[in-house]
Amino acid sequence: MAEKAERALRLGTRRSKLAMAQSGQVAEAVRKLTGRPVELVEITTYGDTSREHLAQIGGTGVFVTALRDALLAGEVDFAVHSLKDLPTTQPDELVLAAIPRREDPRDVLVARDGLTFEDLPSGARVGTGSPRRAAQLNAYARSHGREIRTVAIRGNVDTRIGYVRGGELDAVVLAAAGLRRIGRIDEVTDFLSVDTVLPAPGQGALAIECAADNAGLAAVLAELDDPHTRAAVTAERSLLAALEAGCSAPVGALADLLADGQAVHEMRLRGVVGTTDGSTLVQLSTTGPVPTSHDDAVALGRELASEMLAKGAAGLMGERAL
Repeated sequence: MAEKAERALRLGTRRSKLAMAQSGQVAEAVRKLTGRPVELVEITTYGDTSREHLAQIGGTGVFVTALRDALLAGEVDFAVHSLKDLPTTQPDELVLAAIPRREDPRDVLVARDGLTFEDLPSGARVGTGSPRRAAQLNAYARSHGREIRTVAIRGNVDTRIGYVRGGELDAVVLAAAGLRRIGRIDEVTDFLSVDTVLPAPGQGALAIECAADNAGLAAVLAELDDPHTRAAVTAERSLLAALEAGCSAPVGALADLLADGQAVHEMRLRGVVGTTDGSTLVQLSTTGPVPTSHDDAVALGRELASEMLAKGAAGLMGERAL
């Protein structure tokens, strides 16, 4: 038995620099919790190898399926995902054992010459692979009498920032959390307020997943869970599911906790859906008591989704082309 207890736990991860960085951080936390070695098992996903744009290949699950297959086959003991990549439907055989405390959920700009979004020249070329970002950036520019051109791009952080460094684009939009995790936050030229661009549901959060029948491991991993983060992202993902939208749809959502002094008393959920040219946006928010259960968080998301659908969100969901 002593020998078995020392077997390395196998953590399934994508091969990208960002995935390896965030999986490495989780591996270290699990080592401290268990006293057991943790080895990273690199897995290539369809999303990593396809050259198509995410909106064309379906977005939802393209970075996740291979990891989940490895979990179900017993090739790895647990896996780490960027939560925003996870489909909203959870397989019965797998459990989200932990959602650790969320990193900064904001989107950021990396632009030439240190430019902020406000400083970009008219007609600036801004790279993003996200219809959600394109919709909100175009809408914001439009509302301020300005014009930008959003350009569909794929690739890792190096590739995307390389388009700016090489002069092909004026700026690219990325997630703050990813740049922070790989130690490149100092390259950001502007942090985009969530009042300007709502992030993707679950952005900045990680999901640690294992087999549902591995109760012992699930219990250990649960010690890394942050209840406030879980409540927030559950509400965001419930909104996404109720809008029947995958992670490539132009939907932004953010749940944040409203504090009165030291006491957290309410959760505000904001949602947005729009056409990628920014000509039409449906943006609403709702506030309620901090959810104390999974069902409460789900209900908050569904409530806001139904209000957004009543305001015309359904007609915007089919928009896929950038």
